[in-house]
Amino acid sequence: MRRSRKFAVALALLAPIVAGGFILQAQSPNAGSLLLDQVLSLVTNRYVDTLPAGDVYEKAARGLVDQLNDPYSQLFSPEELSTFNKNTGGQYGGIGMQIESQNGVVTISKVFPNTPAEEAGVMEGDQILWVDSLSTRGWSLSRTSDYLTGTPGTKVKVKFGRPGVSQLITVNFTRAVIHVPAVPYAIMLPNKIGYIPLLQFNETAAQDVETAAKALQAQGARGLILDERGNPGGILDQSLALSGLFLKRGEEIVSVRTRTGPPMVDSTTSAPVFGAIPLVVLTDGGTASAAEIVAGALQDHDRALIVGQTSFGKGLVQSVYELDGGYALKLTTGKWYTPSGRSIQRERKFVNGHFLPVAPDSAESEESKKDRPVFYSDDRRPVYGGGGITPDVIVPDDTLTTAEQSLAKALAPKSQEVYVTLYRFALDLSHRVKRGFKYDPAWRGEFIRQLDSAGVDVEPSLYAQAPQYLDQLIEDRLSRFVEGDSTAKRRELPYDAPLARALQLLNEAKSQQNLFAVAGAALPAASPKKP
Repeated sequence: MRRSRKFAVALALLAPIVAGGFILQAQSPNAGSLLLDQVLSLVTNRYVDTLPAGDVYEKAARGLVDQLNDPYSQLFSPEELSTFNKNTGGQYGGIGMQIESQNGVVTISKVFPNTPAEEAGVMEGDQILWVDSLSTRGWSLSRTSDYLTGTPGTKVKVKFGRPGVSQLITVNFTRAVIHVPAVPYAIMLPNKIGYIPLLQFNETAAQDVETAAKALQAQGARGLILDERGNPGGILDQSLALSGLFLKRGEEIVSVRTRTGPPMVDSTTSAPVFGAIPLVVLTDGGTASAAEIVAGALQDHDRALIVGQTSFGKGLVQSVYELDGGYALKLTTGKWYTPSGRSIQRERKFVNGHFLPVAPDSAESEESKKDRPVFYSDDRRPVYGGGGITPDVIVPDDTLTTAEQSLAKALAPKSQEVYVTLYRFALDLSHRVKRGFKYDPAWRGEFIRQLDSAGVDVEPSLYAQAPQYLDQLIEDRLSRFVEGDSTAKRRELPYDAPLARALQLLNEAKSQQNLFAVAGAALPAASPKKP
């Protein structure tokens, strides 16, 4: 009896918790609102620290948006909304640097010419450690960019770390309007093939491509390569205008599908400027958003052969809704689809602010891509769905040998020191060589000695087994200093497998349709899967 009574008491103690669970599970759709009301009430009245009522509701709203696990949906406070508006419309100022994350530290990957950053002597490989009075430890790239940009003429103080310099380098910048051209240069490659690198979709992207293509045609170009590798996208209207340069009047470019209403379709409105010249578009895992819209439209209408690796797969549409109190909600409301009906969006799991790792697209092959859903172009060529734009011809970008990969991995932990040492070494060499220089293998030994002095401790045998890897790094950086980006690209051609493949295919083709045949991308799949 005594044992039964203890059991009964235990059940009595558990009953309120279990009963509460059953109540929530058994209730109608009102259960969700009841749960929220109960949690808000308990947090407001019982949480150990007092929270202002307004803070409680804002935290609840942010939590809801965060739990969507959508990196593109965001609740903006009035201050955050002001920053967002500044960076997406109108003129804003910056200091002229491209940044990337290296081992969690915001690092300068490129300094643009004729900018405050160049004038201040900022170098590639410098680390941004402080902005004004705030440490950047743990900052995302977007947050760092938000603090560095602002109204032209305003000031921002940045403290940099640099290998070999014990003290932080402090620079007081005056923000300026920074114009990074969408097309930095255009060059003629062998056999009259024009090459146009498209870095981004800014407000002049379509015009820059048109100007470059016309200039190359005037020089006798019989084929074009549009390089969208690493292009993160940008202004939607520019992707529509750029597509219209190559597509026929009235052809669909992209459509948006939402939960309600019919699809919204964007189509070309004028005759093409370049309607016949054979065209290859290069893509990789960094090709995203507006760049994918262009690649998908040109592929679906058989206007371009896509070469390289599968693109990123950023095919979501966001709408911004104004809320009371100066707040706003940026919410994903639709998806982009190519003319053949492929969703550009690649579904990824996004947890705690990070995408979960997925198999790299660089491992995708001509055989493995056939496991994707099959769609068809206008001429019944198979094109592949499943997210991103899958190339007609897959060419891995990684052409390093096993020995070169081992050296690259060994250098990776000291990437900043390697960056800065290479920069300084090539800059010093640039004062002693002229355009058209011939690479001197002796430079390699001196570069290795300077790496050792900078604390880059690598087994000597790794250097000995991969000399070409170091030679390529030195020659490319030196050429950029002495000859500019366009000539450096020409020197890089033997090491750029996707570009070399595109050049080979265009050399053999006499028309766009012939280009598909030469590439072996013209025959329908034997047993297509349903989209």
